[in-house]
Amino acid sequence: ADIIFAVGCRFSDRSISGEINFNKKTRIIHLDIDASEIGKNVDATVALLGDAKEALTKILERVKEKSEPKKSSEWLEYVEKLKQIHPLPSYEETDEKYMKPPKLMKILREILPKNAVVATEVGQNQMWAAIYFKTYFPRTFITSGGLGTMGFGFPAALGAKVGKPDVPVVDIAGDGSFIMNEHELATSVEEKIPVTVIILDNRVLGMVAQWQRIIYRGRYSQVHLGSSPDFVKLAEAYGAIGVRVQSYEEFRKAVKEAIKSDVTTVIDVPIHSEEDVQPIVLPKGVLSHSVG
Repeated sequence: ADIIFAVGCRFSDRSISGEINFNKKTRIIHLDIDASEIGKNVDATVALLGDAKEALTKILERVKEKSEPKKSSEWLEYVEKLKQIHPLPSYEETDEKYMKPPKLMKILREILPKNAVVATEVGQNQMWAAIYFKTYFPRTFITSGGLGTMGFGFPAALGAKVGKPDVPVVDIAGDGSFIMNEHELATSVEEKIPVTVIILDNRVLGMVAQWQRIIYRGRYSQVHLGSSPDFVKLAEAYGAIGVRVQSYEEFRKAVKEAIKSDVTTVIDVPIHSEEDVQPIVLPKGVLSHSVG
């Protein structure tokens, strides 16, 4: 690119390490509220220190004065071409006992209105949601990105429901992440904040286990969670609704009922303990060298 306008971007190792080198002629405009981030990993041609919303509002006003909006461009056509060349990974229904997260995400998207708010926990659940759950509007997909904040999704969903009480709010969770903040079920019940929690339940710390399969050839350490808790009974103990589904039809029915409920519903969805997310980027790798 001739110019990179980076807003709140830390130019992480996944973006710039390894074989990635910027064109020496590329000019970088770096806007961040944290002065320590500017120039830390990549030298900025222009450094802008300030609040992103305020700065972008002023910049947009000036841009509108000097340009005309376009319905299409070479860049948008290029992005559309990339989507055709690199479609979403396919998945096969090879095991009748366990459901596939990509298909679950697609079913969820079919059921929810476009303005529904979805939050995610951290781990494989987060990756499947980011890849396969289509988002239509800003601020309707709430995730902690690469911060690794396990337990984030459920409290985030509760906050979203308080802010948007008239739309369905769903937390896409993994069992390992959800148990870190499951006690917030008490908050949701006592404060009457009904949300839907979908637990992709593989009884392992899925993302770590996947790394151990790939990097350490299946030598697992500290990732298996055992058979407890029973998420249905856990939800009921707090006064919420707990449901375990064993088929896509049961999942579809449970979600439709949950988003109409006036109390939080936890939907336990068993998935295979060795279900992998694809594509992924290996340690010290870069986005252009993803696996899967």
